[in-house]
Amino acid sequence: MITALDHIAIAVPDLDNAIKRFMEDFGLPYNGREDVASAKTSTAFFPLPATQIELVHPLNGEGPIAGYLEKRGGGLHHLCFRSDDIDADVAHLKAKGYQFLSEAPSVGAHNCRVIFIHPKSCDGVLIELSQPMDEH
Repeated sequence: MITALDHIAIAVPDLDNAIKRFMEDFGLPYNGREDVASAKTSTAFFPLPATQIELVHPLNGEGPIAGYLEKRGGGLHHLCFRSDDIDADVAHLKAKGYQFLSEAPSVGAHNCRVIFIHPKSCDGVLIELSQPMDEH
């Protein structure tokens, strides 16, 4: 069952400038950076009550975010929904005809199991499901 909107991800061409903007211009609390080698991204999180804004930037200039930025420039990348049983949610959504970008969840930022729903299944919006590893 979906329990909350976990985060909104924004692809940014310059991570340091974007971090500065969210911290200094908008005054948001900064929760640090994390490189996610498996996704080839660098992330920065700004937690807000009940959700976060995630800034994503290509790690070492490569990966899917690099392609996204080349094609579209910066902008909203995906919505992430927190799950309390990601395997059940994936099975439920697959049974309803949703297509995923991978066969099974993998480890993402914050030691969570994550999987992405293909944008074609969600009116052009990339949706991520995320479950902390300590919730089973």
